[in-house]
Amino acid sequence: MDTFRATDRGAAEELFNACYPRLAGWVRRLVDDDDTAHEIASEAFTRLLARWASLDNPQGYLYMIATNLVRDHWRRTDRERRAMRAAASRAEADQAIHPAQDVHVRALIEGLPDRLRQPFLLHYYAGFPIREVASMLGRPEGTIKADLHHARTRLRAAVGEPHA
Repeated sequence: MDTFRATDRGAAEELFNACYPRLAGWVRRLVDDDDTAHEIASEAFTRLLARWASLDNPQGYLYMIATNLVRDHWRRTDRERRAMRAAASRAEADQAIHPAQDVHVRALIEGLPDRLRQPFLLHYYAGFPIREVASMLGRPEGTIKADLHHARTRLRAAVGEPHA
């Protein structure tokens, strides 16, 4: 923070005060844990400050950082969950595990390609309108609408729902 100019520091504080509650709430819905949500939101702001001077859209960059941190969290918890399942299956070898019956929304969303996952999370989980998502990602609104459609189609197919 010492290298920040006074105007940068003021702008960063203003962004923090305006965005932190919404960002932490969004992350909370994704990770289902208050402490983890605040940890991720804080880390996102810390990483944002490291690149502050070179950014045109700090809020968009902030949400992209948070999206990547959430994805990293999901990967870690998925590895932990698999390890626990493996230990449980060894302990209860007579019980069969049916992966097709074990559908997790987070795993399905994580399985989407980045170009579909990022707009999906920003629009449906963070609540940003399509116009803002397009601005944050630097893509046309029509592309974002198409990406959201493709993401919904893939998620419906993954859970076995017919196309609506």
